[in-house]
Amino acid sequence: METLYHQTNKQIQEVQSQMGNLERTDRESVHLLENELQARIDQIFTHLERLEILASKEPPNRRQNAKLRVDQLKYDVQHLRTALQNFQHRRYTREAQDREREELLSRTFTTNDADTSIHIDETIQLNTSLHNAHRGMDDLLGSGSSILNGLRDQRSTLKGTHKKMLDVANMLGLSNTVMRLIERRATQDKFIMIGGMLLTCVFIFLVIRYLG
Repeated sequence: METLYHQTNKQIQEVQSQMGNLERTDRESVHLLENELQARIDQIFTHLERLEILASKEPPNRRQNAKLRVDQLKYDVQHLRTALQNFQHRRYTREAQDREREELLSRTFTTNDADTSIHIDETIQLNTSLHNAHRGMDDLLGSGSSILNGLRDQRSTLKGTHKKMLDVANMLGLSNTVMRLIERRATQDKFIMIGGMLLTCVFIFLVIRYLG
């Protein structure tokens, strides 16, 4: 593992050194240098995959340290890859701007030319993107406002329903009280009727006994 580790670390340092030559390389040769750097970075990633396997097979007391060293190499080479991609993006953008500028300078405009608008590189695209973003935010705010109004209406409806339920509950409570009073009065009337019947029977019995 140590041999492959030092070899990979050396390759990373060499790529870092060559990265500084990108800005100084002429336009005709920069493609070759970019391809060479990309190939070397891909090779380093292949070595890192092998190093990860070897690090996992290290003894437990050295495994953690080995993984940390491999992770550091991986971080370094990812940084190099990102730097190369950023350089390529800037170069592509610069070349596109140069082509548009040359086309603009070589173009002849006439009085009746229907297409006389000049697209200033990325500024118009940025302005369009910002306009679309603002319009999207306006739509989002409008939708949020509609949802909020709907929730408010639902809240008012729920309040009215709750009030009606309380009124019904109060009415049911009153009805239950009246029913209980009626049942109690009916029971009392039943006892009074039975008592009256008994008294009447006793009175008739006494009258018949004394008269007889």
